[in-house]
Amino acid sequence: MSDIKTLLEKLSNAHGISGWEGSVQEIVKEEIAPYVDEVHLDKLGNLIGIKKGEKPSIMLEAHADEIGLMVKQVDEKGFLRFIRIGGWFDQTLLNQRVIVHTRSGPITGVIGCKPPHVMKDEERKKIIEGKDMFIDIGCVSDKEAEAIGVFVGTPISIDRTFASLQGDRVTGKAFDNRAGLVAMIEALKRTSSKSTIYAVATVQEEVGLKGAKVAAFGLDPDVAIASDVTIPGDHPGIDKKDAPIEMGKGPVVVVADASGRGIMASPQVIEWMVGTAREFGIAVQLEASDGGTTDATSIYLTKSGIPTGVISMATRYIHSPVEVLSLSDVDRAADLMARCLETAKKYF
Repeated sequence: MSDIKTLLEKLSNAHGISGWEGSVQEIVKEEIAPYVDEVHLDKLGNLIGIKKGEKPSIMLEAHADEIGLMVKQVDEKGFLRFIRIGGWFDQTLLNQRVIVHTRSGPITGVIGCKPPHVMKDEERKKIIEGKDMFIDIGCVSDKEAEAIGVFVGTPISIDRTFASLQGDRVTGKAFDNRAGLVAMIEALKRTSSKSTIYAVATVQEEVGLKGAKVAAFGLDPDVAIASDVTIPGDHPGIDKKDAPIEMGKGPVVVVADASGRGIMASPQVIEWMVGTAREFGIAVQLEASDGGTTDATSIYLTKSGIPTGVISMATRYIHSPVEVLSLSDVDRAADLMARCLETAKKYF
């Protein structure tokens, strides 16, 4: 699994918030180019690799973007106020180091707030909200900040790098969804499928499943697989009755998410994925959740409908800078996707 670890580290350490996925897309392009017949970007920025073949045509998809921040205001003393891009829990933001991606290049900043030493008792008891935080880049005026290329709309990402834990477990930022990209890339490398395959790294998932909708409309595949991460219930603070998935127990086949407001995978799709896992001896977990959803929701509602399934990997502390997963889950998810690409013609 050393290749998976190396690639996940490279992608996790890359910076690409929603709408600014270019540096991530360059890595994906380099990885998939030898395994497809052509690669291009569509008008929204989705990276699409096409491997020409037979029916059914299959869209293999993972989103490239990560949650981040954006400059809302540069005040007269050079401090930056920001908006959140994607779903942040404000407590994870405070005192983080960030990278501000200016027109002149990346610079470092830190997220601060009013010091607790000067807070009143009732203030200390409250959760500090993002609107009360600011970013300190060391400037002393708005003019100085503007001179180095900081303006309203400048994207900001978290400054956190990949690290190994014990066993095959690793931690880093943006495993949601760089892990999905790794599984997609590895599946493309491992498969012997004769079908037409569209390997798509989509944009702007974290802000409304936007890229997948556009890509699916343009490609109009016969069937699709979305690769993403999901929440396990195997650590303190969460009950298994609320999230029965476990890290290290294999890839997750999603039956339904967001209490059915998201994807509702058809029996045909579930039989395809679970039947393939059974045929090749790949242990899988099934999930029906009331949490969030994935790009699959946009894909399967495109045009007259596209049969779509989700293969996910259990990942702890999603939407934080310290997400944790098991490399073996990524490896087995890639295997399941690769085999599903090969068996699709039996089911569709």
